[in-house]
Amino acid sequence: MRVIAGKCRSLQLKTPKGLNTRPTQDRIKETLFNMIQNDVSGSVFLDLYSGSGGIGIEALSRGAKKSYFFDNSKEAISCIEENLRFTKLEKDAVVLKGELLSNLHLVKEDHADIIFIDPPYQAGYENSLFDTFLKLRYINEDTLIILESDISKDFSFDGFMIVKEKIYKTNKHTFFRRKNG
Repeated sequence: MRVIAGKCRSLQLKTPKGLNTRPTQDRIKETLFNMIQNDVSGSVFLDLYSGSGGIGIEALSRGAKKSYFFDNSKEAISCIEENLRFTKLEKDAVVLKGELLSNLHLVKEDHADIIFIDPPYQAGYENSLFDTFLKLRYINEDTLIILESDISKDFSFDGFMIVKEKIYKTNKHTFFRRKNG
């Protein structure tokens, strides 16, 4: 796995050992960032279920001003921190280890621009996560939320609308925005 573009282009990133993480493939990451390239520069980016941190690091490499990384695995957190040191991006990163729903309240921003979510596909965390999003002051109708999931999953969350969907061979990205009011 590598950084696709930006100031850290072509740097190889490490991934946690074992089967607990499923890093987003480089070609899918490249397609995703081509779709959101105009929104990344200067953004506050949240990478939920970060694994290796590859998505948040890609955002920083492409000019995000800050990226938050969330994971509850000690090995994943160690890998994220090592990748941030290797890419020299740690000064623009906040790494939060532990239970995700509790840690979302630790974000000290007025606004999150982009939130990328890549949960374990069959774990069913999505509903409670989007319910929590409704309570967070830094998520509003301008926040772009991107959910990676199995291709067969369909989602509808109260208070959010689907604005786009990109389907790949075995998975997809669904793009959401919070509804006004």
